Amino acid sequence: MGYTEFGWLMRIQDRQPTSYQKVMNSLRLALTAILLTAATSLFAGTSAPELQPAPSPSEDENKNSTELFAYETVYTFDSNFKDDHDNAFGHGDALYNDFSYAHRFLITGNWYFRAGVEYERFDFGGSDNGLPDHLQTIHGLLAYEYIFHDHAGAGIEIDPGPYFENHINGDSIDVPWKVWVTFPLKKDKIFAVIGAGGSIYSSPIAAPGGGLIWLFTDHLRLEGVFPKPALVYNPNDDWELRVGANLFFESYRTDNVITAEKKLQVHNAVVQYSEERVGAMATYSHFKPFDITLDAGCMIRRDFDFFRAEASAKTKPAPYIRLAVEAKF
Repeated sequence: MGYTEFGWLMRIQDRQPTSYQKVMNSLRLALTAILLTAATSLFAGTSAPELQPAPSPSEDENKNSTELFAYETVYTFDSNFKDDHDNAFGHGDALYNDFSYAHRFLITGNWYFRAGVEYERFDFGGSDNGLPDHLQTIHGLLAYEYIFHDHAGAGIEIDPGPYFENHINGDSIDVPWKVWVTFPLKKDKIFAVIGAGGSIYSSPIAAPGGGLIWLFTDHLRLEGVFPKPALVYNPNDDWELRVGANLFFESYRTDNVITAEKKLQVHNAVVQYSEERVGAMATYSHFKPFDITLDAGCMIRRDFDFFRAEASAKTKPAPYIRLAVEAKF
């Protein structure tokens, strides 16, 4: 009760004591009636208003995918070959096809075991210079990874299987591997990636990798990570645009390689085939769960490196086009 109301009641009491008593008696009777009604309702079992349960949490939009499919094809146009002495070594183009499937098994928290299979094949056309007409592999995909927002922030992977030209034998079995870890340098802004990889038949047998990921804005970032550094722009949820490079290295067991160069007359030899390309790509993601990517650019160099025979054949630059389809769900 405020000061004004209290003074008004005192003035009523001073001027009209009888009326004041009547008012107070009426208030006491009304208050008593209210209390009796509330008590009667309570003991009669009238319940308090029922509390409604809180709404269940919505489904996690960043749920990690467990089924992973990927297919890509790359065509590299014709270009000339040179040997180690810069002598002409014919010319040729290349067609690459790759298909992979893997399943993620949840282990604990964000740690998953990924198991799958991959088939990839290079077909080479052009001059009959004695180099392999094709190289291929069908191998397992085995990895233990930390997955966050559907991306592997850390892990170790091995890809055991035959890497061969035409015939699978014990000498064609290789076990490429890689290991990596990502950690923040500046919270939600700059991340470092440290990694390494190699295989039994690669040269060198192990090599470092990694780099920096820099988030400039919500739409623009630098993925400066070897072997696929890129500048990435996402104008919206449906499109991703990239400008970057791809450095590919893989070793295979060949059959008979008989060329005009004496050093390149070998049997059952290991060749480390590599590609270095730069280009621009666009990925369209509207048709979930599919991502469709088209890119084009320049294949800087393709190299057949028979490092144990100390001989190689390299191509000059040529344009390429690439189509890839991925699905995660």
